[in-house]
Amino acid sequence: MASFNDKLEAFSIELFKINAIKFGEYKTKVGLMTPVYCDLRIIVSHPKLMEALAALIAEYIQKIKNINILCGVPYTALPIATVVSIKTCIPMVMRRKEAKDYGTKKLIEGDYKDGDNCLIVEDVVTSGSSILETVRDLEDIGIKCSDAIVLLNREQGGAKILGK
Repeated sequence: MASFNDKLEAFSIELFKINAIKFGEYKTKVGLMTPVYCDLRIIVSHPKLMEALAALIAEYIQKIKNINILCGVPYTALPIATVVSIKTCIPMVMRRKEAKDYGTKKLIEGDYKDGDNCLIVEDVVTSGSSILETVRDLEDIGIKCSDAIVLLNREQGGAKILGK
């Protein structure tokens, strides 16, 4: 049986094969220029790769205690969190980037209760701002957030900010 690291390496090679890893000159969300760009939005077009990713995340989150709800950071991590939810049978909530001005006007959709402990799922972290925005909105409605799983840390300060 392959180790977790072997599975992770094989997954990374598949990302390269589908052109999710790009080389050139790219601007990040926070305005920094980078020679490497990881575009994980393309994964949704590759069901077997989504399935492999969900299995990797499911294996990893077994180490995290007391998680009873998932939330993907909009928008790229939403389908990833959905597949992980299906794979693990952990319920999911969905955060909108903006509240609707009609219907229920909710920012957080789904079933949850006060005190639920949420695992945040994010694709790429540069500054950590998207995770912090998601945590703020979840905590505003009584959901606790102490853990996040990130597929790619750009090593540009986000992990340190989130650690605080």
